[in-house]
Amino acid sequence: MAVETFSKSPVTDLVPRQSSRRSHALYVALQKEIILGKLAPELALTELDLAQRFGCSQGTVREALMQLNEEGLVKRQAHRGTHVAACRADDARALLAIRREVECGYLERVIQHADSGLQSDLHDLLNAMRNAARDGDEYLLSVHDRSFHTRLFEAADLPLVTPILTRCLLHNHRYKILNSQPNRGLEETAERHVQILDALAAQDVAALGAVLDHHITTIVDFGPTLTGEGDA
Repeated sequence: MAVETFSKSPVTDLVPRQSSRRSHALYVALQKEIILGKLAPELALTELDLAQRFGCSQGTVREALMQLNEEGLVKRQAHRGTHVAACRADDARALLAIRREVECGYLERVIQHADSGLQSDLHDLLNAMRNAARDGDEYLLSVHDRSFHTRLFEAADLPLVTPILTRCLLHNHRYKILNSQPNRGLEETAERHVQILDALAAQDVAALGAVLDHHITTIVDFGPTLTGEGDA
């Protein structure tokens, strides 16, 4: 049986590493498959099968699964094994509401701490999203999209809250991808961030709040509406 490769890649470098290089590379590979639905919700995963598939040790697999478990992408239970986490609308709605409160609730702090470095970073991430969209790479687009919103919120200087937003972003993106129709508008998804940059550059808290609220509560490219407050 052919062994799949999960060696170091540009995407691996973009995702924060919390473990050994090899287990991190496997974690990124599995995260990608879970977000894109190649590993379906509720699917049973075994360390032995994954070790054989990727040509690595079960210890490497265990480290990767532990990190995925911390993110809520898999569920590990004693005597029941490991399963890909469910992807339910109720969870997605709750996480979307939390994300909305976090991202839109501290914009005065964001504006207060915004500087040229923040603007430059966000423009770079927008261009990275555009490139991923043009390449048809939905996972890489989601990585840059999540990084954009995380970087924007980091300006609020609330480091204990940032991991909460990160988790919301991850699961909202997964839900959207798994439930949207085929041929999703990837370039349109990237371009939706331009209005956020314009409002930030104008240092207009009200405008930034309105743009972000609409951005969060609407689903682009005909995906499912989670809030009932708008259409794409």
